[in-house]
Amino acid sequence: MDKVKFLTELNIQDIIGFIVEDTGIEYDLAMDEFYNSITFKKLTEQGTGLYRDSAAYVYELYKNEKKNGKLIQVEQ
Repeated sequence: MDKVKFLTELNIQDIIGFIVEDTGIEYDLAMDEFYNSITFKKLTEQGTGLYRDSAAYVYELYKNEKKNGKLIQVEQ
């Protein structure tokens, strides 16, 4: 597994864990919700470089997407 894929997979696992912890939904439903998000699509596109950011940062993007109905990248 290459470095980009490895870092992406780690982020995905952590983010799904955050969703479960914060919302109390089942793991499978959290996976489904995240995998169908714009944030997930951007995370898995190597060109965005989002895989290099922390899972906590990407999770904040996901929460903003859920709240606003679109992906809004917050300046760091």
